Amino acid sequence: MTDGLSVADDLITRISASRIEVKADPHLEALGLAVSANLPVLLWGEPGIGKSAGMRQLAAGLDLPLETVIASVHEPSDFAGLPIIGDDPATQGVPMAPPDWAVRLAATGRGILFFDELSSAPPAVQAALLRVVLERQVGSLTLPEGVRIVAAANPPSSAADGWHLSPPLANRFVHLYWTHDPRTVARGMSGIWPAAPVARVQEHRVPGAVAKARGAVSGFLTARPGLVHQLPGDAEARGGAWPSPRTWEMALRLLAVSYAADSSAEALSAALVGAVGDGPGIELISYLENLDLPDPDRVLAHPESFALPKRGDRQLAFLTAIVAAVSADLTRERWEAGWVVLAKAVDAGVPDVAARAAMDLAVLREESWPVPSGIDAFLDVLSLSGAL
Repeated sequence: MTDGLSVADDLITRISASRIEVKADPHLEALGLAVSANLPVLLWGEPGIGKSAGMRQLAAGLDLPLETVIASVHEPSDFAGLPIIGDDPATQGVPMAPPDWAVRLAATGRGILFFDELSSAPPAVQAALLRVVLERQVGSLTLPEGVRIVAAANPPSSAADGWHLSPPLANRFVHLYWTHDPRTVARGMSGIWPAAPVARVQEHRVPGAVAKARGAVSGFLTARPGLVHQLPGDAEARGGAWPSPRTWEMALRLLAVSYAADSSAEALSAALVGAVGDGPGIELISYLENLDLPDPDRVLAHPESFALPKRGDRQLAFLTAIVAAVSADLTRERWEAGWVVLAKAVDAGVPDVAARAAMDLAVLREESWPVPSGIDAFLDVLSLSGAL
């Protein structure tokens, strides 16, 4: 005779089964972009909207173990580590023992660490999480680079005993807003949910992508120095995305991964805004849309056949990208090609734009390499800088 609960369990198993389909979704793609860039991600969304379910699907799609930690029910010592007395504390010190989930992730070497209910964690717990999120340090244990960190939070108005995130903790995350599409939910009830795609970095694109990203972000911040650091004035905004040197470095990594993986413009926009905030993020996106930098590696291969961009900000970004590309794969031929490129800036009547790039390029010279003719226009500035 069949047990009634066993039949019910079979029904639940059947109704829980689902399959996934690839569907263009900028929010899911932005999450995948940040995960590929190995940046901590914070998903904001109302309760019951599917943040935890999305993490389970992401982990299953990547074949990664998922460790879920409810931040709000833990003590600071659960993240800072519990002191354990060793054989000789006077000479060996007192190690801070990590929790079991950190040990499992370290043993596996890869996985997703998911901090749920982050906005319900009190300030002392948030402070203990700082090293975990940024330095991957849990007690005396360092989490491997193969472990991705994702968190989820409800807005303080709808969180259980909600708190605003402290500025130091908030500034360590890429903030993404988890929303629902009624049509997606309706299709999911039929057993089909969208997949969370992860940006697939193409190896042959990596050097050029890094150089272009460096040029773009450096050029933008040179033009808009006031955006390098802006701490918001109110508590709610300080608990979200805002620009700082740390988050601009995050934006740089997101941009490089996007270039190397050919992510959609919508996903990149969501990720950049999630890193540096609405205003600076929108300005950066607008700047990138009008930048259109050529591939620096192609230019270095044929330096005589390119035309210098007309706009000053594009010139600066492009020359910065050229130096970054040379530095990433330093040979005498590429170094000399860099000087051919800089000489075009002199011929165009803008040696001041190329001066910083010239100093950076000069530092890369090996002693056995002869001084190229294109360096003549920069002798004064290089002499003053000590690069010659």
